[in-house]
Amino acid sequence: MLAFLVTRLLHAVGVVFGVAVAVFFLIRLGGDPTALFLPPEATLEEIQRVRHLMGFDRPLPLQFLDFLGNALRGDFGLSLRYEQPAMGLVLERLPATLELSAAALALSLAIAVPLGILTAVQRGRVADRAGLLFSLVGQSFPVFWLAIMLILLLSETWQLLPPSGRGGWQNLVMPAMALAAYSTAIITRLLRSSMIEVLQSDYIRTARSKGLASGTVIFVHALRNAAIPTITVVGLQVGALLGGAVITEEIFAWPGIGRLAIQSITNRDFTVVQAFVVFMAVLIVSINLLVDILYALLDPRIRRR
Repeated sequence: MLAFLVTRLLHAVGVVFGVAVAVFFLIRLGGDPTALFLPPEATLEEIQRVRHLMGFDRPLPLQFLDFLGNALRGDFGLSLRYEQPAMGLVLERLPATLELSAAALALSLAIAVPLGILTAVQRGRVADRAGLLFSLVGQSFPVFWLAIMLILLLSETWQLLPPSGRGGWQNLVMPAMALAAYSTAIITRLLRSSMIEVLQSDYIRTARSKGLASGTVIFVHALRNAAIPTITVVGLQVGALLGGAVITEEIFAWPGIGRLAIQSITNRDFTVVQAFVVFMAVLIVSINLLVDILYALLDPRIRRR
């Protein structure tokens, strides 16, 4: 188990390092960022002075080493717009994004798990076909289109929910629904396929031949093994929810890190963009690492391999 954890941890560190390299050099493809710090009427002498103070006149490899050393201490520089630490701004907006993603994940699991089990048990019947149709529709709707339709229907037409902002639970309903739609469809389809495969296994037939109750066979024996691949997808969907929150937060004016990232890209606030990308990489890699550990705990064969 220790070797398994060390291997996964080294992979995680490698992924985060690769993301840090990519975001540092890609941002600088847009040219010298010195102009972002100065007004348009700045003289050549002022530009050269700021370039020297910020270290932009140094070779890129040296700039990257400085960036990497500061990033390891959590220092990504000051925001050009807010004149505050970039990572501090990201962490300040993090609770709103976690709230939205957690609500979307909870809604997704609350619908997908019962629906996946039901469609597998009722394979080929009306409930199964309805569940498959629901999954197909959920995968087909783009997040931005579904978000706009929810606003038009639930806010503008029926006036049931507020159209934007963060406040009470009413503000959370529509963003969570829009964000959860795709994940719900994916988890439902995968759990259905896994359950169908497990329910056809020899040990399930043996359990039924012993006279065990149908609920015991499904929830105690079948669901545990069917959940193993589903857990992996749920971990991936957590990353997808955090990434999809960028669009959802912008549409619903939800004050999370996704909206901060969009605003920072628009304002060319590259220090905040760097902090956002690296932080998201660390967060998603950490979630996937936890999923790998849980996967190994559920299936001892993973640890032995």
